[in-house]
Amino acid sequence: MCSIRRATKDDAEAIANLYRELNTLSPVSVLPERIDAVAKSSNTYLLVCDDTGEIIATALVCLCQDVMFENQPFGLVENVVVRADCKRAGIGKNMMDYIEAFCLEQDCSKIVLQTSSGNRNARDFYTAMGYDPDAKIGFIKYRRYFSR
Repeated sequence: MCSIRRATKDDAEAIANLYRELNTLSPVSVLPERIDAVAKSSNTYLLVCDDTGEIIATALVCLCQDVMFENQPFGLVENVVVRADCKRAGIGKNMMDYIEAFCLEQDCSKIVLQTSSGNRNARDFYTAMGYDPDAKIGFIKYRRYFSR
């Protein structure tokens, strides 16, 4: 049985392995102490899908404190990864359903997420879940290109 919960430092290696499936271009380093710090945050939630002790998916949810709609934050979802051998089993949908229920509980005005423009499967998945790929345009500038 799969349960979704907040990550702990003991999940660091499994999360790193999932991130390596997501990001094959850069070295991944997940620090257990960083997971501990994130777990203490009231606005950042590193989630895992735990299948009887085996971590098979993860997602990061940030509650961005906004002022546009009184006290409503918005949810920002990043790094959603389902282990390759567990894809197409409903795990990603379960994770996103959990995140949507959580964001609703937190009174979020919206959920914003991004995926690689070349990841057609993920784009189709999020579109099928009701996310509008044309509502906004996302821009990314990686650290190596920041002004110094």
